[in-house]
Amino acid sequence: MKKLLLASVFGMVVSSASAQEQTTYYSILAVTPITDEWVADYIPVVNQRVAAHGGKFLARTSNHERLEGNREDAALQIIIEWPSEEAAKAFVSDEEYRPHLQARTEGSVSHHVLIKGEDALAD
Repeated sequence: MKKLLLASVFGMVVSSASAQEQTTYYSILAVTPITDEWVADYIPVVNQRVAAHGGKFLARTSNHERLEGNREDAALQIIIEWPSEEAAKAFVSDEEYRPHLQARTEGSVSHHVLIKGEDALAD
């Protein structure tokens, strides 16, 4: 509100997109390679394409512990922070990334979930 008030006082034009904060999104991936043939080519491309879409790896590790449930644990757990839902979806459909995504999905058991950074149960 202050931002809009200051903008009107100083005659600045503020778009609704910049007046609102964008919601952060998170990709949560569980990946178990069944072959490692794709890995060497995949890592440099995924690093570059994630960054190109504004993403940031928060975790990419085999060091994890299941605290609840009884499902099979994946070899790798990966968390990527995105500036928006659009950025995450643009990454997944990125032409440069697409063949590497295909190689990963064919060479691993992978699950990818996109989560909106919100507390929908908060008061």
